[in-house]
This record gives sequence, C-alpha cells and structure tokens, in this order.
Amino acid sequence: MNYKPIIIVAGEPNSIFSEIFFKSKFNKIKNPIILIASEKLFIKQMQKLNFNYKINLIDYKKNELTGLKNNKINLINVDFKFKKTFDKISSKSRYYIENCFNLGLKILKTKDCLGLINGPISKKKFLKKKYFGITEYLADKTNSKNNVAMLIYNKQLSVSPITTHLPLKDVHKNISKTKIINQVKLIKSFYKKKFNKNPKIAITGLNPHCESNYKTSEEEKIIKPALKYLKKRGFKVSGPFPADTIFLSKISKKYDVIVGMYHDQVLSPLKTLFEFNAINITLGLPFIRISPDHGPNSSMLGKNLSNPESLIKAIKFFDK
Repeated sequence: MNYKPIIIVAGEPNSIFSEIFFKSKFNKIKNPIILIASEKLFIKQMQKLNFNYKINLIDYKKNELTGLKNNKINLINVDFKFKKTFDKISSKSRYYIENCFNLGLKILKTKDCLGLINGPISKKKFLKKKYFGITEYLADKTNSKNNVAMLIYNKQLSVSPITTHLPLKDVHKNISKTKIINQVKLIKSFYKKKFNKNPKIAITGLNPHCESNYKTSEEEKIIKPALKYLKKRGFKVSGPFPADTIFLSKISKKYDVIVGMYHDQVLSPLKTLFEFNAINITLGLPFIRISPDHGPNSSMLGKNLSNPESLIKAIKFFDK
C-alpha cells in the first residue's frame, strides 16, 4: 500500500525544532515524512544533541519524490550558511525559511501529499511586520487571503480566535458579522470532512460579562446577529458567552470548539488546560497546515530538555 507523504518545513534554524523532531518518533508512523531543511545544519544539530539517525537525501531537481524511507530522515536540502550549530535568532534566516516554504508549497501544489507541518518561526524576524502571523503569510502565498482561520485543536476541546496577532486596542475594529460567519463555516467544514461531525460551537463576547460596552456593544451589533444568521442555517452555535466562565468544565464540555474574539482570550485558557497537548491548524488553505502550538523557545536551545508532545500530535494527526 502506498502512503502519502507529510511535508515538514523545519522553520527557524535556531529553534528547538530539530530537538523535538528527533524526539518525535517520526520513524514509527505509516506515512513517510519529507523534511525540508539544511542538511549540514541538521546533521550538526543531531550530533550536538546526541541523536543518531540516517539521512536519506532526496534530489527534487527532477520534480520526483522517489525512494522515500520510513526508517530514515527523508530530507530535501536547502542551503543555509551558519557559523554556530545553535545561534541567536536573527533576520539572517529569513531567506532560508522563505526558500523552504516555497519548495514545500511547490510540492504540495504538484504532488499528492497529506499536508504541511512547519516548525516554530520567529514572527518578528521572519515576517518583518508584513503579516500578523504564519496563518496570514500562507494565506497570501496560496491566494487564500481573507478566507482562513486559526484552529488550536485538541480532541477534547478546540479554540479559534476571530483575530489573531493583533494589539488589543485594534481588536474591536477587526471583528465583524461576516468574519464570524465565515470562520464558523470553515470550522464546520473541517469537522465534517475530517470527523463527519457537525460541531457544537460556543462563541464568546468581546466585553467583560458581554455587557460592559453599553453604548456601542459589539455583542448587540455584531456577535448576536451573526449567531442568529448561523442558527437559522443549521449551525450548532451558542452564545455569546462571557469569556471568564466559558472554560469552566461544566460549560465547556458541552462544546467541540470555543470561538473567541481575540488571541489570548481563548489560547491562554486552552494552554492552561492542555499545555502542549494541542496543535495549530490553519483552515481555509488548499491543504491542511499544522504547526506545534509553541514558538522557537530560544531559552531552551541546544539543552535537549524540550517537550516534543505538540509535534508528535501534529504528525499523528496526519498519520491515520
């Protein structure tokens, strides 16, 4: 039986990705993994961290993916100049990461693959304020702009923020009835396709207790009309709920997904509940994109103490 490959873009070269990848038991899954990274750097980091895996170098110049091996690291090399095996994160890696993504997107466009996983990336150094996050970066790269959503997925409970990496002072200006409706549609489509399920979705308010902004309440003007529209069309949505109580177990256990108005409103409680047992899925792209639900974690660089659980969950999500 032929299994479809999973494409992994290594991301920031000076991050904990290599460590968590070596710990991920990638060689125990059915589907072959194709890693896009610097061969020289990856070997150096593997030696430094005292792991011992064989590299199966894939030559993609002929636009072919042949000779994949599950017991080795199938690697497509992208050149990266470096002096130290582990170094400080800087803008020097920007073009390397860009080249890795471009190659990964090319493969996904022309080959039958399960999807894309990318390692942690420093948004500040890589995106240069051009995008709010990698979700928006990939949306632009795939012509999916304005039709993507971030879903932080856990089998027990997932969350999805309407706005992602925005300052709080800008959140209220960037939520709308249309955006809420489109995001709920993306979430339902994903759950229906992946799990054959019409998900139960709770939607939070924006203001404390859903009532603090009496004169121009976003709950009355935007969120409640969106809920009314969705309910009439068969979506299992409820709310708006105050964000300070929706994550209480007796309430949250009734739902598959909690949709919040801004990033930390829903990600902070989810990480408190599940720590690294969650993955970041981008909905609305031509393929499923997943990343571990944490950053480069430069303070742990080269120490061999990082938790690989989120990357393991990302790989296992595909390998079914």
